[in-house]
Amino acid sequence: MSNFNPTLWDAIIAGGGPAGFFAAIRCAELNPKLKILIIEKASQTLGKVIISGGGRCNVTHACYEPAKLITFYPRGGNELRGAFTKFQPKDTVEWFESRGVKLKTESDNRIFPVTDDSNTIADCLRESARKAGIKVKTGINLLNIERNKHGFQIEVRDEGKVFNLKAKKLVIATGSDRKILSNLESLGHSIIPPVPSLFTFNIKDKRIDGLAGVSVENVTLKMDSITSQGALLITHWGLSGPAVLRCSAWGARILFEKKYNSPLFINWLGDYTLDSALEVLQRNKDWKENTRKKVASQPAFSQIPLRLWKQLAEFIGDKNWGDVSKAELRKFAQELTAGSFVIQGKGIFKEEFVTCGGVSLKEVDFKTMESKIVEDLFFAGEVLDIDGITGGFNFQSSWTTGWIAGNALG
Repeated sequence: MSNFNPTLWDAIIAGGGPAGFFAAIRCAELNPKLKILIIEKASQTLGKVIISGGGRCNVTHACYEPAKLITFYPRGGNELRGAFTKFQPKDTVEWFESRGVKLKTESDNRIFPVTDDSNTIADCLRESARKAGIKVKTGINLLNIERNKHGFQIEVRDEGKVFNLKAKKLVIATGSDRKILSNLESLGHSIIPPVPSLFTFNIKDKRIDGLAGVSVENVTLKMDSITSQGALLITHWGLSGPAVLRCSAWGARILFEKKYNSPLFINWLGDYTLDSALEVLQRNKDWKENTRKKVASQPAFSQIPLRLWKQLAEFIGDKNWGDVSKAELRKFAQELTAGSFVIQGKGIFKEEFVTCGGVSLKEVDFKTMESKIVEDLFFAGEVLDIDGITGGFNFQSSWTTGWIAGNALG
């Protein structure tokens, strides 16, 4: 227990992830005399940073206008608008580069370290914390938080021993840890139940069977009230790719309530309507050169890979273009622009696990990230009901909320 001296900390940050480290570092660099402690439940800090982006760490996204940036957040965008005027992706890039970490922007605007190694980011954060005099303890299980007239009494377990830590101020940056959310509820906060927010779709359907690895550059998905556009990848278990991940993020609560069983309509042609697709199909039928060519081996749209085209056209059979009826053409246009599929479950997107839900944003002052319910209690990162789509947006909200909380701790 002597390792935890002093007996009273100026600030304890619960959670050794990106938001927690950013809050601690910002506070310590502004207030060098403060005694700051990060406690982390896992055996190492920054675990999510290390596994993210396939081990490369998608640090942020090259979108530098707050008004546009917030459109990538299914939940929390409005609250983040002001926050992003204080600390946004441009500031994140400058923060890391000022500490010797060179970053690069890829063609899809995702930003990575030039080393393509997430340890570059984790090492930078750990070294910055060390230089700022921040104490970091891992393997610490947070059991209970109580507010008293002196600040906070935090009951923890370390290697089987239970004892109390004391802090004047407390930052919760523990992600979607249900036990801690329950504790926050007992302190008076409203908690939006966490549900998964970034996942692939399990779909069994003969039209995509055996096509794992086939991708379509631009599709439009419709699920309930959600519309999503982008690239789509067929997998062994169903569908993935940016269009699916966006759909899962925006439709997270709807799909949870439906127990991940829902109709899904796919427009394989992106922006085509039924009528405009039918027009192209009719032209293909009318071309003399096509009259004796098989529909299945002569795609009318270059954006649909041949293997997928063959399976979507299977109901037409072995017919030549010249033999296809008007009714069959209309049915095919319908299949191409609003093919009906059924989501039968969810998968995980790589190693990334993002949830929506957490502390209600109405109860947090986004100028300081301080609780409106409990004085000197602050929040940062995914403990809040904020989530972004894939592409570096979830890290950016962690950097931003951590930085703002750190500013206010002194």
